[in-house]
Amino acid sequence: MRILGIDPGYAIVGFGVVEYDGYKFVPVHFGAITTEAGTDFTLRLKTIYDDMNTVLNTFKPEAMAIEKLFFNTNQKTGIDVAQARGVTLLAATNMGIPIYEYTPLQVKQSVVGYGRAEKPQVMEMTRRILGLADVPKPDDTADALAIAICHGHSSGGIKYKEQFK
Repeated sequence: MRILGIDPGYAIVGFGVVEYDGYKFVPVHFGAITTEAGTDFTLRLKTIYDDMNTVLNTFKPEAMAIEKLFFNTNQKTGIDVAQARGVTLLAATNMGIPIYEYTPLQVKQSVVGYGRAEKPQVMEMTRRILGLADVPKPDDTADALAIAICHGHSSGGIKYKEQFK
C-alpha cells in the first residue's frame, strides 16, 4: 500500500510517501510544501493546494494519513492551520483518495510504542523504521513520515469516506 503522510501547516506542510507491505516500510519520497511569510494568505492556500495536487498526481497514494488538529492557546494560528489542512483534504478528496486522521498520541504510540514519547524519540524511530541515514528535515517532513507509518500500523484511524468511485 502506498501511503501519503501529511503534517499540516500553512508555512510548512510536511509530506512523506511510503510503501508498506504489512511487514516493511520503504520510503518513496518526502519533503515539504512551503509558503513565504508576508504573502497574501489566500495565495499561500493556493500554493498549498496546487503543490499538493502535484504530490498526489506524481506519487498516486492509495491513502492519505493526516494529523488531527488540536487548538492550543493561539486560536488564530489554529484557524489558519485548519484552513491549510482543508485545502490539503480537498485536493485528496477531489482525487478520490481515502483520508485517515490520527492524533499525536496515536502516532507516538504507533511509532515508538509509547504515547508520551518525546519528539526526538519519534524522529529517531521514524529514521530507523525507514532505514534512512539521517532524520529528514525539516521536522515537519519527519512528522509526516511518522504519520504515514502510523497509518500502516493501524487498522483504525478515522476514515472520512469509505471509497470514492
